[in-house]
Amino acid sequence: MTSNTEHRVFNLKILLILSAGHLITDIYQGALPAILPFLKEKLALTYTMTGAIMLASNLTSSVIQPLFGYLSDKKEKSFLLPAGCVCAGLGLSLLSIPTSYWAVIALVIVSGLGVASFHPEGYKTAHFFTGDKMAAGMSVFSVGGNLGFALGPLLSLFVIGTYGFSFLPGMFVFSLVFLGMIGYTWGTVTENSSSSAGKEKALEIPTPSGAHFSLFLLIMTVVMRSWTQIGLMTYIPFYYIDYLKGDPMYAGKLVSVFLLGGVVGTIIGSLLADRWGHRKFLILSLTATSLFFPVVFMADGIMLFIALGVFGTLLISSFTVTIVMAQQLLPKNLGVASGLMVGFAIGTGGIGVTILGTIADIYGVPTALQSIMVLPVIGLILSFPIKDSARASLPK
Repeated sequence: MTSNTEHRVFNLKILLILSAGHLITDIYQGALPAILPFLKEKLALTYTMTGAIMLASNLTSSVIQPLFGYLSDKKEKSFLLPAGCVCAGLGLSLLSIPTSYWAVIALVIVSGLGVASFHPEGYKTAHFFTGDKMAAGMSVFSVGGNLGFALGPLLSLFVIGTYGFSFLPGMFVFSLVFLGMIGYTWGTVTENSSSSAGKEKALEIPTPSGAHFSLFLLIMTVVMRSWTQIGLMTYIPFYYIDYLKGDPMYAGKLVSVFLLGGVVGTIIGSLLADRWGHRKFLILSLTATSLFFPVVFMADGIMLFIALGVFGTLLISSFTVTIVMAQQLLPKNLGVASGLMVGFAIGTGGIGVTILGTIADIYGVPTALQSIMVLPVIGLILSFPIKDSARASLPK
C-alpha cells in the first residue's frame, strides 16, 4: 500500500497564511479570560457567573467542533475559514457594549461558534500542506493559535488600558486583515486541499486496530491538559486582582508569559516528537509538567514569570502532537479527529473552569488554583495505555 504522506507536499506559504488566521481567531478566544474581570465589575457578577461565561465560550467554541469536523469531512467547506474568523472577532469585540448578562452570553456564543467552525477546517486544510513531517508541519499552523492565545490578553488589555473598555470593538480589525490574506491565496487553498483530500480518500486508509480505545484515552488526556491550561488562564487574573489587589495589567502579563511559553513548547515539542515518537513524547511532557507544577506556587516576582513560562512550555508542548496522533488514529475522518482534539477535548476540559468557580466562591481563589495540580497527574496516568498512533497507522 502507498503511504498517504506521498500525496502531501510541504507548502510553507499556505501554512503561514492559515497560521495567521489561526492566530487572529485565537486572539479573540484568548482575550476573553483577560476581560472577564472588567465584565465582572461592570455587571456585578459572581465568580460562578463569570465561570458560566467561560462555560458558554467553551461549549460553543470547543465542544461542538466535532460537528463542524463531521460536516467538513462530508464536503469541502473552505468558506468556514474566513467566516469563522469574522464571527470570532465580531462576538468578542462587541462585549463591552451590552449592559445585560444574557446579551454578553449571546455575543460569547457568536464568537464561540466562529472559533468552532474555523478550527476543524483549518487543521484539516493544514494537514494537506504538511509533507511527511506531520508534527513539525502541523506545528506551523498550531503555533499561530498558541501565539494568538498569548497575544489575546496583552492586546485586549492594551486597548482597554490605553483607550478604555468601550474601545474593545477596535479589535475587530484583525479579522479584516485575515480576510485580505486568505482572499489573496484562495484559489491555492481550495484547489490544492480538495485535490489532496480526494487522493487520500482514494487510498482507503484503514483505521488502526484498537484506535477507538486509544482515541478515548487520548481525549481524556487532553481534557486534563486543557483543564489545567484554561484554569490557570482564568484564575491567575482573579488571584492577582481580587485576592492580592494587584494590577490587572500585571495579571494579564503573567497569563501571556504562560501562553508564550506554550508557543515555544509547540515548536520544540513537535520537532522532538517527530524524532522520538509521538506517544513517548506525550508521556515525557506530562511527567515533566506534573513534577514542575509545584514550582509555580513557590515562585514570586521575576521568578514567577520564569516559572510560568517554563510551565507553559512543558504543558502545551504536546498540543500539536496529540492532534497528529488523533489524525493518525482516524485517517478517514481528519475533520472529526481535529474537532475531537482541538474542540471537544479542550472544551470539555474548559467545563472544569465552572467547577473551579464554585470552589473559588466557597473556599477562595488560592484553593481553586492549587486544586489544579492533580490534573496533569491524571493525564499522565491515562496516557500510558495509548497505542503509538504513528506505528499503528503504518500500512501492513
